[in-house]
Amino acid sequence: MLYNKDMSSIFSKIIMGEIPCYKIYEDDKTLAFLDINPEVMGHVLVVPKVEVDKIYDLSDEDYQALMATVKKLAKHMEEVLGARTLMKVVGTDVPHAHVHLTPLDEKWEYGKTLKPTEAEMQEMVEKLALK
Repeated sequence: MLYNKDMSSIFSKIIMGEIPCYKIYEDDKTLAFLDINPEVMGHVLVVPKVEVDKIYDLSDEDYQALMATVKKLAKHMEEVLGARTLMKVVGTDVPHAHVHLTPLDEKWEYGKTLKPTEAEMQEMVEKLALK
């Protein structure tokens, strides 16, 4: 069901290349990119390439692939950014299963988002990109 033209979430449009993103990782089952309205710099979204609304609706194989990517990226983020990484599954903002990875930052405030510049986003991509 990957790249189904009938998929409609904004994340599916990103996966299909219809909307650009600040990609930091991709494999055959998952994609990770910077959140454009981050809670803190380095806020990453990890999504399965198959579109399902809730994380627990994923097949076991897709769930395991998503969590393997989350684990890989969280460890990488901690090494690169020097901060513990928080993993959140919220499930209310976009109807496409996804995991938020955010570096813990003492400047974080509930409900507050940042408006990083293009240069700041590109710099973070360079720091976090995982080949």
